[in-house]
Amino acid sequence: MAYAHALDALGDPTRRAVWEILRKGPRAVGEIAASLPVSRPAVSQHLRVLRDAGLVRERREGTRHIYAVSPEGLAEVRSYLEGFWATSLDEFKAYAERGGQ
Repeated sequence: MAYAHALDALGDPTRRAVWEILRKGPRAVGEIAASLPVSRPAVSQHLRVLRDAGLVRERREGTRHIYAVSPEGLAEVRSYLEGFWATSLDEFKAYAERGGQ
């Protein structure tokens, strides 16, 4: 249930803001921190949670840590959420076939 860990991680508004920044492309910690009203150490902690949840990847370029969205982590969340859509469509189809009753 990796999707549960990912959803928990995105439950925090600051982590969602960090993740939204990374959706625009890979960024270093300092670049992310410059866009938010939190300290660089706080951004690093939020990135660690997102990384542990499988939502972001980290790579090093010299002394810099570059973060990017992880397509695999997002795929698990998407698959989980699409399950709700499929269930809703099945229920709607059954309702329509019963004539709206």
